[in-house]
Amino acid sequence: AGLITGALVGAVVGGLVAVFRIPPFIATLGMMTAARGVALIYTDGRPISQLAPGFNWLGQGSILGIPVPVYLLVICIVVIWTILNRTRFGRHVYAIGGNRHAAELSGVKTRRVDFLIFVNMGFLAALAGLVFTARLNLAGPKAGDGFELEAISAAFIGGAAVQGGIGTIGGAIIGDLIIDMLNNGMSILGIGIE
Repeated sequence: AGLITGALVGAVVGGLVAVFRIPPFIATLGMMTAARGVALIYTDGRPISQLAPGFNWLGQGSILGIPVPVYLLVICIVVIWTILNRTRFGRHVYAIGGNRHAAELSGVKTRRVDFLIFVNMGFLAALAGLVFTARLNLAGPKAGDGFELEAISAAFIGGAAVQGGIGTIGGAIIGDLIIDMLNNGMSILGIGIE
């Protein structure tokens, strides 16, 4: 249900971008604010604890000594890399990011690709939220605040371009590792990040 909800939220954002031509950054930030408001109303501002052990396995379990989230990360990397580098849809994604007008003139159905990109991102964001919740054994309405800036920073540090069309999964992972090493190092040194 969580993954379907994430995909539906992505579909709403994709519809705003594809149909109403709202800039993606604005549509995404608007939906983030709305979703946080719904979460606060639904939970009455209180965290939900004592989640099912089967659910917690998603974030705390391991297979052959390797944590389940690592397996999920590798699966996501392989699937998304394959889609971006071995399918026509992936080429269309890069084409739209590189030059939307040229992609449209080449016959790319940019609105449909935009919509599918946001459905995919909603699904992946929901998956990340489920793993994070299972890892904490707590569903807090304010959990994950600030993660969006970390994700944007990781993408840019990893070589993604603001205007799109440039960027790789490997670059994003390296960007995230750099941010995580800085956060961890500052935590070890006792440097406050507030």
